[in-house]
Amino acid sequence: MKRLAIITTHPIQYNAPLFALLHERQMIEIKVFYTWGESVLNKKYDPGFGKIIKWDIPLLDGYPFEFLENVAKDKGSHHFKGIENPFIIESVNKFNPDAVLVYGWSFKSHVKVLRYFKKKIPVIFRGDSTLLDQRSFLKEIQRSFFLRWIYRHIDFALYVGRNNFNYFRKNGLSPHQLIYAPHAIDNNRFAVINEACKTYANNLREKLEITEGSLVFLFAGKMEQKKDPAILLEAFTHCDFNHSVSLLIVGNGELDTALREKYRNIPGIHFIDFQNQLLMPAIYELGDVFVLPSRGPGETWGLAVNEAMANGNAVIVSDKCGCGEDLVINGINGYIFKAGDLNNLIKILKDMDEHRDTIQVMKQESKRIIDDFTIEKVAETIERVVNK
Repeated sequence: MKRLAIITTHPIQYNAPLFALLHERQMIEIKVFYTWGESVLNKKYDPGFGKIIKWDIPLLDGYPFEFLENVAKDKGSHHFKGIENPFIIESVNKFNPDAVLVYGWSFKSHVKVLRYFKKKIPVIFRGDSTLLDQRSFLKEIQRSFFLRWIYRHIDFALYVGRNNFNYFRKNGLSPHQLIYAPHAIDNNRFAVINEACKTYANNLREKLEITEGSLVFLFAGKMEQKKDPAILLEAFTHCDFNHSVSLLIVGNGELDTALREKYRNIPGIHFIDFQNQLLMPAIYELGDVFVLPSRGPGETWGLAVNEAMANGNAVIVSDKCGCGEDLVINGINGYIFKAGDLNNLIKILKDMDEHRDTIQVMKQESKRIIDDFTIEKVAETIERVVNK
């Protein structure tokens, strides 16, 4: 079998199932090199959630990996110099790969890998950047010049969707270098609801006093400016609903205290704290329509939308969410609204309440659409590129 070295910063809940699947299929031999270093396993304060987060699902099971020594003074993926591995080339060469797959370029050691292996073995790149965030003309020119230099060091880019494809094309990659590998999660984990999840969802519904038959709009994520939960709360309070409607806000973060205080006495609005991965299927089960109202910058995709759709939620996303063009068909499984447009969002919420007979159809359409966004397809694509 051909060997693939995978370079990424740290274990995350979205990639671990893919790595385990690649190892299980035995079409290629893989080894994952984590560049943050083993200190990433320590309890970490997540500024987005405003608390220490430790995922409750295994992230290192089912595939070979190695934590590389990271000598950066301020370790982390939040800045370029936060990932500095003095022996990364030696470690990867010891594995003797036939190809290398690098997740993200904005770290010192990742650029080092791109430059070293160019023209030695195929260099594959994975990233989900888009052109959705506006920058000044000068900054855009400077950034594009730099990115064209970066991408000269790769042979293929696995693009996640249409917005990502446009980004790679603008920054110098040719069509034959771009290979579609959809942004995907482990759909099965969110689609299959066990009895424990059903019980948790029912108990939560009773605790929050959400009546049976109530239409539930759901936001789940970091309570931060980028994701803009404030506009959803504001829109909800401006809707003169004719039926029973609830809004469930799940998460913590910088906006948490202020938003809870502002809306704590508004009927139909419910706040609950961050819920870990094992409970998230139950949260989506409680919701009918998942809303991601992000205004950016940096909402490159929005994988929570994948999760919600796998569970069978209709969806509303802003036009700053990279996933919108690929996952949301207006009027079919949900709606796309202009980021920051309060009136647009109000209209959509009210229309969905008025035509709630169509929501069940939208839910089924979400499941149908997300069936094309699977880690199995990503694994097959990676194997095909490596085995060329």
